[in-house]
Amino acid sequence: MARIRMQMELSRVVHGGARLGVLKGLGKTGQHSLEVPGCLLYTHFGTVPHLTQDTLHTLSNLPSTTQVTLSNIAEHQEVLEEFKDGFRKFSGLHDTVLYCSLHDPATPCPTGYTTNKTVSVWGSGGRIELTVSKFIALQKTVQPDWYQSMADGETWQINTSRKRVRKSVDRTLAHLDECLLLHQKSQELDGVRVLGVVEGGDILEERIRSAKETAKRPVAGFCLDGLQTGFMDQTLRTQLITAVIKELPDDKPRLLQGVGRPDEVMACVEAGVDLFEGFFPFQVTERGCALCFGFDFSPDPERAVLELNEEKDTAGETQQNGDLNCADQTQMTCFEINLKDKRYQDDFRPLVEGCGCYCCMNHQRAYLHHLLVTNELLAGVLLMIHNVSHYQSFFGALREALASDKLDLLKKRVLGDGGWQTERKV
Repeated sequence: MARIRMQMELSRVVHGGARLGVLKGLGKTGQHSLEVPGCLLYTHFGTVPHLTQDTLHTLSNLPSTTQVTLSNIAEHQEVLEEFKDGFRKFSGLHDTVLYCSLHDPATPCPTGYTTNKTVSVWGSGGRIELTVSKFIALQKTVQPDWYQSMADGETWQINTSRKRVRKSVDRTLAHLDECLLLHQKSQELDGVRVLGVVEGGDILEERIRSAKETAKRPVAGFCLDGLQTGFMDQTLRTQLITAVIKELPDDKPRLLQGVGRPDEVMACVEAGVDLFEGFFPFQVTERGCALCFGFDFSPDPERAVLELNEEKDTAGETQQNGDLNCADQTQMTCFEINLKDKRYQDDFRPLVEGCGCYCCMNHQRAYLHHLLVTNELLAGVLLMIHNVSHYQSFFGALREALASDKLDLLKKRVLGDGGWQTERKV
């Protein structure tokens, strides 16, 4: 059988780096595609947190590619090997492209456990040390469509020494070469794509070296690692991404790990990133919050008045909440409202005016507040429905803005002119 080739078809490149297009030929038979810029569907062991498969599929515009992580899967290797038919069938993920990453982007990973021969992942039972051979054995068991190569990603902390960053790049390239060698010898992984990982911490020369060397290898795309939210200033992140992307081929996708906040997503798209991990809605849900930022950059006049009033209300809410740290992934951001707050107990508006998700069409803020303060499981279900829908719609608006040369308008709409912007830059 002829091997289907994954292809990046770009329709526009704007603002010097932002790419609009479609990633085609995905999946074993090549029947799937993924619009870029876009994000993956985030899961815990193949399940979107809080949502059953039936509930999930009531949502529209879901991405065609689902992310699973070895940190969730590694401890269940024996069960999956006995099952024999791969993780997709095991978890009921039938009509999707499966991408397997090393770590869960929503869970901090302890440092200090990487060696020249191994990396560690952390599951519910603790640390699991992986050699390249064990890593590839896991990929044979999972049977993904894409997987991220093994990498030493422990240099995301600012002020990591140059020597340690250099070692990280060397190790990651060595791991990639070993992974590719074992991959090419494996019949079970025939047709599966490998994404090479670009490391280099916050040192420009090492980032460029990592990108150049990774691009020489037969990889299907690139993971940009070590640029996570909370550990790097956006200006420095943009500088590093811009330099890295100059060294990467135009016809392969660039996936950025650990960044999900809307303002950072837009900045990274402008720098040339194609794909993001979709964990941000889950983090917002876990805080008992709802995404509420606007992204309709060409509303009708009547809608504009409604949304202007909504923004004024939300601006007051963010100031009163006080605990808004946009640099810390565990803290509430300026793009959400905290529904546990008492002010919502008599607020009978939907989470977001005009939102067409099931939660906003059927329930009010007061009801979500009640569910949260009484610890009802339904709170997480309804919030996740809304947050995933809102986030996917944001990416749709981002693509539309690129198509119509209105990215600047979208940025103003998302970021607003509130005082929080000044606080965020300090």
